[in-house]
Amino acid sequence: MRIIPRGYVCYRAEAPLDIDGRLDKSVWQAAPWTEDFVDIEGDLRPRPPLRTRAKMLWDDEYLYIGAELEEPHVWATLTEHDSVIYQDPDFEVFIDPDGDNHQYYEIEINALNTEWDLRLPKPYRDGGPAIDEWEIPGFRSAVHVDGTINDPEDTDVGWSVEMAIPWVVLGEFAKCPCPPRPGDQWRVDFSRVEWHVEILDGRYEKRKGIPEENWVWSPQGVIDMHRPETWGYVQFSTAAPGSDAFCRDPAEPIRMYLMDVYHAQRAFREANGRWAGDMSDLAVPVCEGVTQPEMRLSEQGYIASATFEATSERWNVREDSLLWKEAV
Repeated sequence: MRIIPRGYVCYRAEAPLDIDGRLDKSVWQAAPWTEDFVDIEGDLRPRPPLRTRAKMLWDDEYLYIGAELEEPHVWATLTEHDSVIYQDPDFEVFIDPDGDNHQYYEIEINALNTEWDLRLPKPYRDGGPAIDEWEIPGFRSAVHVDGTINDPEDTDVGWSVEMAIPWVVLGEFAKCPCPPRPGDQWRVDFSRVEWHVEILDGRYEKRKGIPEENWVWSPQGVIDMHRPETWGYVQFSTAAPGSDAFCRDPAEPIRMYLMDVYHAQRAFREANGRWAGDMSDLAVPVCEGVTQPEMRLSEQGYIASATFEATSERWNVREDSLLWKEAV
């Protein structure tokens, strides 16, 4: 089942934000909420029992992200920067500026405002390592807890988080304008990790043998956040808040089609021990408006190329999921 990525219009902030973890400031009122988060597998799984949603703003210096997480039991344990934060309940941000599936950023944060930032040259599925040494100079974040953290004796409302991410850092590997131009679209997604807990001896303890829940803005279809091709689209705007319509990427059909080719090639190689040398070897349905891809094998793997007839653009995907449009 093909999942259509969600879209969001990110409006320009009227004034710089005071980052304190609260989303009740007047400047945030202009920013629409995303849809409520769903299970990472999408409609294959029930809706999450707790609400999670996010919003975004931008200016010349920062991309601002706010999130609100409903939670009756707010807890966290990790306090060291660059810890593996998803071992606690957390909120996560994924950003691929140019949408080529490579050189993307991940930020994780828990309710103690402990943060893990990392960069991935390519997804884990394609052999990409996580570069923990990558840092975000000038990054600001704050958390507000509506309740009491790590106290099982009461019931909390939840927690909220604010982030200010400098464009100068995001631009390091973006290969596109930073800050973006009005109308530009970036691939972005958000995730929440939620653990099942019980109260033992006055403390929260993870329930043994029960995996974490993964709730996301734009679903992946599988339990894997590192599929940038399914992340949402964020469209940047300088129009009056609420007045700009989200426009789907006109090249989305060929992008999705070539990623179908990529996944079919992975399945073929797993079954046959080699890459397919011709499209006739792959069970990929024809995509209307896209020419039959040409398959070229290489020492590393392959390159599949097709033309999007509506714009005459030539697009390519290769064995490590790099997706790109040829320069005209």
